[in-house]
Amino acid sequence: MIVLSSYVSGTWKKGDGAGQVLVNPATEEPLAETSTRGIDLAAALDFARDEGGPALRALTFAERGELLRAMSRIIHQNRDHLLDVGMESGGVTRSDAKFDVDGAMGTLAYYADLGKELGSRKWLTDGDAVQLGRSPRFVGHHLLLPRRGVAVHVNAFNFPAWGFGEKAACALLAGMPVFVKPATSTALLAHRIFELIVEAKVLPEGVASLLTGPAGDLVEHLRGEDVLSFTGGGSTATTLRSVQPVVRDSVRVNVEADSLNAAILGADVEPGSDTFNGFLRDVFRDMTQKTGQKCTAIRRVFVPRDRAAGVVEELVERLRGVVAGNPKTDGVTMGPVATAAQARDVKAGLELLRAESRVAFGDGPFEPVGVPAGKGFFVPPTLFVQESAAAAKNAHAHEVFGPAATVFAYDSTDEVITQVRRGGGGLVSSVYADDKALATELVLGIGSSLGRVVAISAKVVDQAPGPGTVLPQSIHGGPGRAGGGEELGGVRGLGFYSQRVAVQGDRPFIDGLTGAKG
Repeated sequence: MIVLSSYVSGTWKKGDGAGQVLVNPATEEPLAETSTRGIDLAAALDFARDEGGPALRALTFAERGELLRAMSRIIHQNRDHLLDVGMESGGVTRSDAKFDVDGAMGTLAYYADLGKELGSRKWLTDGDAVQLGRSPRFVGHHLLLPRRGVAVHVNAFNFPAWGFGEKAACALLAGMPVFVKPATSTALLAHRIFELIVEAKVLPEGVASLLTGPAGDLVEHLRGEDVLSFTGGGSTATTLRSVQPVVRDSVRVNVEADSLNAAILGADVEPGSDTFNGFLRDVFRDMTQKTGQKCTAIRRVFVPRDRAAGVVEELVERLRGVVAGNPKTDGVTMGPVATAAQARDVKAGLELLRAESRVAFGDGPFEPVGVPAGKGFFVPPTLFVQESAAAAKNAHAHEVFGPAATVFAYDSTDEVITQVRRGGGGLVSSVYADDKALATELVLGIGSSLGRVVAISAKVVDQAPGPGTVLPQSIHGGPGRAGGGEELGGVRGLGFYSQRVAVQGDRPFIDGLTGAKG
């Protein structure tokens, strides 16, 4: 069993004493141990601010982009090895490991290209100069300058690679050093990626730091120009929002929390059509991919009442083909959830849904393959059916972060819009309809409660990767229950790490400052 160190203040440091043990979720075999006791986190943050910050701000967007490209290439060059690490430490299938590792690699590459496009500038302008007085001489222009702090990233257990890549890409390109805190239970993959990056010496000192164990008093040392980005449960987000630096110094916080994502099958979609089959494919994939441990996974499935029985039958048939077990065993298509605590939470959530809905699949015998008897954090894929969405409570209020979904029958467009919005704010929901007027009504009806809406029709069903895939060109985040945050979205993702400042003065001075012509 290896001991994981943290990379802080430009060096690898081990914590004091016995640490937390990381295990293979499929076999419960110990893999690594990590501790952060005794690490001076205040000094580590200072090092990032004092060394990494100036080094990044001295670079142009194009030069920062090349740092990201180098990171992406390192992941690509070591992809097979990283997939193996991800499978073992996360209990995921090879396909699911690819989803995570390739997501990190692709997001870093996308922002590398964006850096090249932004070119020789070191900060951004927001809009155009505007006249502020009676003459055109006195004007104002908004600038977006890199914040002179450190970006602390607290990432979730389900995407140790992608979670790191998507946050780091925006922060580094904007000009802020990153301090990465992956979830301890699956930190082995993030640790290995960092090892490869550090060994390659592609980043200036202080640009990237890693804390592999408990966060300790990390957030207590944040300052006014620092930022905190968190992905995880809503209760932890509430705690982070109440820490003294956030309250006292208005430390900027971005949160991605719970989300009861929905998929709506339009009343115009006929069984057997391309749009209908795409709907079934996406629901099934989101139930089983990463064992349902995706913040963007479909949890609520809304189907016209006359289609509900057929949809349930089709989904049950697909779920019968799922083989759960050790991902290293041939034929396994779904692994365990990530931790023992996660397994307990998922099972408790299933009981909440079971109390108000019928189980269409998931109550039969369940024996994962390729693991010792009684070992592993396994949960069966479970499909619930609820004839009345209005009567349900738990399904609209509690996210089961595992391989589960509920099918609701609906009777009208107004009804389904109302029921989707009962989720209290979400990251993404999807509309499957070929009728443009219907699709428009649904998208606009649910859109203000979401960060992203995916409209699938026969024209794009074979091109869309599904609502569960986060693309760097579009924003990721959502209102209400989802945390109220926003990241990615192309150049929009740099805004969180930048300070918007209005500069007012003589037009020739302002134009010279911003590089405007004329």
